[in-house]
Amino acid sequence: MLPEFSRNRIQNWIRARKISVDEAFGTTKMKVMGGESVRVEIEPDPNATPDAPEAIPLDVVYEDAALMVINKPVGLVVHPGNGNRHGTLLNALLYWVPQVAELPRAGIVHRLDKDTSGLMVVAKTLEAHTDLVRQLQARTVKREYLALVYGEIDRSGTVNAPLARDLYNRTKRTVHAMGKEAVTHYERVQRFPGMTLLRCKLETGRTHQIRVHMQHIGHPLVGEQIYGVSRRSGRNRYPFPRQALHAERLGLIHPVTREFMQWECPLPADFASLLNALRADATWAAN
Repeated sequence: MLPEFSRNRIQNWIRARKISVDEAFGTTKMKVMGGESVRVEIEPDPNATPDAPEAIPLDVVYEDAALMVINKPVGLVVHPGNGNRHGTLLNALLYWVPQVAELPRAGIVHRLDKDTSGLMVVAKTLEAHTDLVRQLQARTVKREYLALVYGEIDRSGTVNAPLARDLYNRTKRTVHAMGKEAVTHYERVQRFPGMTLLRCKLETGRTHQIRVHMQHIGHPLVGEQIYGVSRRSGRNRYPFPRQALHAERLGLIHPVTREFMQWECPLPADFASLLNALRADATWAAN
């Protein structure tokens, strides 16, 4: 009856005694039979942040009244955090789309790492935010990445390995039997001596998922600074200052029109230049 609010948010209101049934507070497992009077005391979302708006330029790929799709550049942090209180995507959204200040996480429903470029969707209304979160949970949002990895991969494959926080470094993720389900599909786009360009399709969207999964199968990302870089960095003839990962395609069901929409954005200049150098060397070697 309240589709603009997430199930989790309503459950929290029930636990906080903000929802009553016939003047009595219930539980999350309480069932109604029909005819009861339900009273809901709507509270502001605790994740709606008071961060400062900042006029940071955004590359907007698509925008309407319900959502915005942006091409996030390399180096832009998505959420403010320790050491990054300013200059984030959230600060930029508060400036260009002031109404998102009333939404959870300023309308941000998924994230990209600081040094990963590419497409992200941002909700501009509470209804759109709730719908997009549910699509992510239902795995109907299509996300495809280009990833350049070490090693030569001959065929497509799938990594189905649960991810959890690293016990010794809480900012890292690791494959762990007790972690959350994580599935990455990959296919070869182009192979180079010692490297392969892959297209990775996410079935789930865990933190650092592609980076950890590629390291797990012995093919860490070129430029990777955290996961599996030490063994291979000395062999790389093409130094790259970040993980070679780009969110190239994004597809979803529009929360208002219910039409499936898809967007695509080109590689950033540094990633494109690296591939051009690899292709030029491959052509020279073939001749």
